This record gives sequence, C-alpha cells and structure tokens, in this order.
Amino acid sequence: MSRKTKDLLMKALIMFSTIFTVGVLVIIIGYIFIQGMGHLSFDFIFGSAETGGIWPMIVSTMYIVGISLAISVPVGIMAAIYLTEYAKQTKFVSLIRLATQSLAGIPSIIFGLFGLALFVRAFGLNVSILSAGFTLAIMNLPVIIRATEEALKSVPQSYREGSLGLGATKIQTIWKVVLPSALPGILTAVILAIGRIVGESAPVLLTAGVLKDLPTSVFDGGRTLTVHLYLLAQEAISPEDFQIAFATATVLIIIVLVINLIARFVSAKLDKTKA
Repeated sequence: MSRKTKDLLMKALIMFSTIFTVGVLVIIIGYIFIQGMGHLSFDFIFGSAETGGIWPMIVSTMYIVGISLAISVPVGIMAAIYLTEYAKQTKFVSLIRLATQSLAGIPSIIFGLFGLALFVRAFGLNVSILSAGFTLAIMNLPVIIRATEEALKSVPQSYREGSLGLGATKIQTIWKVVLPSALPGILTAVILAIGRIVGESAPVLLTAGVLKDLPTSVFDGGRTLTVHLYLLAQEAISPEDFQIAFATATVLIIIVLVINLIARFVSAKLDKTKA
C-alpha cells in the first residue's frame, strides 16, 4: 500500500469519526428537544413545584453552582499558581499532583458520601444547599487545579523574564502578566467545573436532598434540575410524565449551552484583547 493511499485512508477514518461523533450528539440533543419543546412554557419554567413548574429547581441549581465556584475557583487557581510558579519539583509536589489526579478519577458518589459524613453530620450543616456546594467544590478542585496548571505552563517563560527584568516583583509578574495571559485556559477550567456541577446528581442527592420548595437561604434543602430529572424519569408512568422529564432535560441542556456560549464569547474577547 502506497503512502498516498495510507494518508487517504487515515483522512477518511478521521472524517468518519468526526461525523459519527457529531451525528450522535445531534441525534441525542435533537431527540430530547423534539420530545421536550412541546411542554415548555413560561409557567413551566417560572412556576412553582405545586403547579408543575421547575423554577425552585433552577434556583437551587444556581445556588449550588455559585457556592461551589466561589470556593473551588480561588482555591484551585491559587494552588495551581503555587505548584507552577513557586514549588520546586520535590517528592512532596509530585505527591500533590498524584493526589489531584487521583481525586479527579474518583466516582462522584464517593464525594457525596464524604460530604454527607463531613458537612451534613460532623459540621451540623444538615441536608442543605450549603452542604452540596461545599461537597461539589471539593469535587471540582482537581479539575480546576490541573486545567489552570496547564494554562499557566502555556504562558511563555520570556513573559516572566521580561517582567522581572523591568523590575516587577514575583507577585506582580504573576498578577499582571501570567494570569491575564492564562485567563482563557482558566476560563475553560471554570466551564468544565460548571458543567460538572450542573450535571451531577448523586452527591447533590445525598447532601442537598429532594425538597421541591423554593429555597429561601443556603441552609435550606433543595432539589437540583438533575435530581428532579432523575426522580421524574423514575416515577414516570404516562406519556405526559415522560414529556415533563424531557422538558426538564431540554431546560438543562439550554442552560449548559448558554453558559458555554457566554464563556466562549468572553474567551474570544480576551484573546483579541491579548493580541
């Protein structure tokens, strides 16, 4: 077989893989939208649980996303800065990196059991949105740390050397030069964290509960959209029940898509500003 033939076969295989992957995604999302769009309405999205609405679940989801990001993003970025900019390549640092990689691969139900034991019972926060936010913050730390590390490593060393050569301190170089250059990559880490938070059900089920009421504070229990979707699908009997479940899934997908589009827009703006 000639080299040209091999190149054509490889190109065809890559194109087929791409088309297959995109096609499966389009089929899944299209099927969910077709099944769920017919049940979407203002009352369904902004109504209370008693009237069949999902507004309390959306609010609970946003609360948990906000709490989790408020904790995991600053801590994760600072940890990545230490590992990349300050720490020497010692066994201790290697152990930290091994720990973050291992934590990233642990099933989410383990984090849920940990949150149940620590935040709900030991700290006395009870089954609440706050407990769920703390649990998901810990679960997302490895993702943010690793992605931020890679973003910081992608910043050319000449940027640091130039800044230090002009008389800037180490912290000024990191704050004014390195972090702005790595911001698109850090934003990608935040997007991954948001997607994971919105999509999790097991840890939230154990730490936030299944209360359908609109939460008045972070100390109340709550039901996220994923948990609500799981319970709807589990209890569905009639075709109308399944339509409600598909409508909830449609709202969940739209929220994730909107977050990703906003993040991509911000990332593109930052790239233009940096250029």
